[in-house]
Amino acid sequence: MPTAVSIAPSQGARRVAARLAIAVSMALATQAALAEGQRGGQVPAPQDTVYPGTITLHVYAGDTRQGIFRVHETIPVRPGALTLLYPQWIPGDHSPTGPVDMLAGLTLSAGGKPLMWKRDEYNVYAFHVVVPQGVSVLDADFQYLSPRRGGFQMTDRMLDLEWNRVALYPAGHYSREITFAPSVTLPRGWRFGTALETASSAAGTTTFKPVTFNNLVDSPIYAGLYFKRVDLNPGGKAPVHLDIVADAPKDLVMTPEQLKVHRALVTQALRLFGAHHYDHYDFLFSLSDQLAGNGLEHHQSSEDGMGADYFTDWAHNAPNRDLLAHEYTHSWNGKFRRPADLWTPNFNVPMGDSLLWVYEGLTQYWGYVLTARSGMWTPQQFRDALAMVAANYDRNRVGFDWRTLEDTTNDPTAAHRAALPYRSWQMSEDYYSGGQMMWLAVDAKIRALTHDRKSLDDFARAFYGIDNGSYVTKTYTFDDVVTALNGVAKYDWAHFLRARVDALRPPFLQGVTASGWKLVYTDQPSAYEKAYDSQPESPRHLYNFTWSIGITLTRNGEINDVRWNGPAFKAGVSTGATLVAVDGRAYTSDVLKQAIAAAKGTQAPIRLLMKYQGGLTTVPVDYHGGLQYPHLVRIEGTPDYLDQIIAARH
Repeated sequence: MPTAVSIAPSQGARRVAARLAIAVSMALATQAALAEGQRGGQVPAPQDTVYPGTITLHVYAGDTRQGIFRVHETIPVRPGALTLLYPQWIPGDHSPTGPVDMLAGLTLSAGGKPLMWKRDEYNVYAFHVVVPQGVSVLDADFQYLSPRRGGFQMTDRMLDLEWNRVALYPAGHYSREITFAPSVTLPRGWRFGTALETASSAAGTTTFKPVTFNNLVDSPIYAGLYFKRVDLNPGGKAPVHLDIVADAPKDLVMTPEQLKVHRALVTQALRLFGAHHYDHYDFLFSLSDQLAGNGLEHHQSSEDGMGADYFTDWAHNAPNRDLLAHEYTHSWNGKFRRPADLWTPNFNVPMGDSLLWVYEGLTQYWGYVLTARSGMWTPQQFRDALAMVAANYDRNRVGFDWRTLEDTTNDPTAAHRAALPYRSWQMSEDYYSGGQMMWLAVDAKIRALTHDRKSLDDFARAFYGIDNGSYVTKTYTFDDVVTALNGVAKYDWAHFLRARVDALRPPFLQGVTASGWKLVYTDQPSAYEKAYDSQPESPRHLYNFTWSIGITLTRNGEINDVRWNGPAFKAGVSTGATLVAVDGRAYTSDVLKQAIAAAKGTQAPIRLLMKYQGGLTTVPVDYHGGLQYPHLVRIEGTPDYLDQIIAARH
C-alpha cells in the first residue's frame, strides 16, 4: 500500500474549515430550534395585530408553454422563530383546498445566504424557519406549477392568476393586518383585468398599490393576448366592467343586444339590493375551450369562465348563462354579508359551512332570477331551467332519504368537489339547488302572506342593502336570517326553514306549486334542454336521460351518473362504464332515444352493450315509460308568482 504522507493545513484551508464549522453549528442550532418548535406544536394562532412592514410579492407569469408561475417574496422579519403559511381554506371553495402540492422549489434566504426551513409535522401548509440575529429581511423563492392535463390556469393565450396560489404569509396575524405590495410580469402584449389598482407599469411588469393580504387574495387577475374591457354601468358612481379574455379575437365581439342584457344585469342587481358594496367591480370573464371553466366570487370582482362561443353562438348557449348573475350576487351575499362561521381571521383557520344554503342557495335563486330580469334568459328559458332543477328534486335526489340539506354543507370538505360514483344517492352540495328551491318557497310564502304587497326583494334590501358603499364584511347567524324575514312578514320562519334544512325528504317542490305552476313530464325536451344537445363536442356536454332510464352520459358514451334505484341502476349499470351499443345498434344519443321510445308499452327490455373494466357485457334494462323530460305548466286559478318574480324592476 502507498506510504502515508502528513501535510499541515494551510492558513486558507483553516479559514475554510472554520467557516464550515460555523455553518454546521448554525445549521444544527437551526435544526434544534425547529425541532423544539415542532415539539411544542408551534403554529402561532392569528392575532388582530399589525404585521410590521410591507411584504413585496412578484410573480413572473411569462412561462405560458410550461405553465410555471415563478414567485419571489421579500418579507420584513425579526430574529427568532417564524412560521410561513400557504393558504389552505379558500373563500368560495368553502374547503381546505389550497393546492400546496403544486408549490415547488421553496428556498428561504437572508442576505444571499440560504436558511434551513422545516415543514410542520402535522400541518403541511406551515413552514418553520429561524431568522438569525441581525437579519431584517427574508427572501422567499418558489414556483407554482399549474395543472398541465386539463383544468388549465395558464395557456398560450390567457391565464388566471389567483394570489392565494402564489403567496406565503406570516402566521400569527389576521390576514387583514398584513400588507403586501404585489407585482406581476406578463407575456409581451398581454392585457389584464383585476380589482387591484395599478401603481406603475414598466417593461411588461405591473406593480399594484399596497393592499392587505385578505384583499389581495380576493383580487385575482385574468390576463390574455386577446382582451376587451366593456363598461356595464356607464355613468354609475361605482364602475362595473366586463373584462374579457378569449381564445381568438372573433370571440370578443358582442352584439348590441348582448351588450344591452349584460348592462341590464347590473341595473337589475342594483335595483334588487338597493345598494352596492364595492368601489368598482370587474367581471373577469374567460371565453375559452382550454382555460378551466370557473365561477368564483370575490368582493369587487368575480372569476367567470365559459366556452369560447359564448357570444358567437348565443342562441344555443342559454344553459349556464346564469353564471355571471350568480357570482355578481355574491358581492352582496357571501362577501359583504357572510355567515359567522364562514368568516375566519386568516386562510388557515377552518371554516364552518352550516349556512351555505343561504350563502349559495339564495345566491343560486337570485342568479336565476336576475338572469331572467335582465333579459339574458327569456321567461320560457327561466321556466325550462327551473323545471330541470325541480325534476332533480322530484326524481333524482333520493339521497334525502338519509341526508338533510344542511348535512350537504359538509360536502366541500368531505368530497373536495371530486367526482362521485352515485351522486343521486350520495348527493353533492345540494345546498345550491336545494337551497334555491327552498328560497322560491320563501318568496311565494311572503307574497301569499302579504297579499302580494311584499316579496323576497324586500328581504334583499333589508338584509343586504345596508351600509351603501361599504365593503367591510358583516356576519350573520340563522337567527339573524329569521329576524330579517319576520321584519318583512310575520311568520314562524324558524320552523319553515328548519322543515326544509334539517328534515329528511324536504318538500322542495312546494315552491313551484305555491308560485302557480306544476311540474310535468313529456316525451319532448324543452328548447332549453335541447341546447345541451346542440353542441356535442363541448367538453361540458352531458346527454341527459336521468328522468327516464336513469343515466347521464358524456359525449363519448361514458356513464357519468346512474340514478339510484332507477331502471338502469336496478339492471346493474355502473358509473364509469361506456355504452357501446343499444339493441344491437352502435351507440349514439339518437339511437338511445329511439330505443327508449320504442320500448314504451312493450315488454322487451332495452339491451345495453357496456364496456367496463376491460370487458363487454350486455345489460337488459326493464324500462317502458318512454322518454321523460320536465316542463312547468300553469295551475289555473292560482296567482302566477313566477312571472312576477322575474319581471324586470323599474
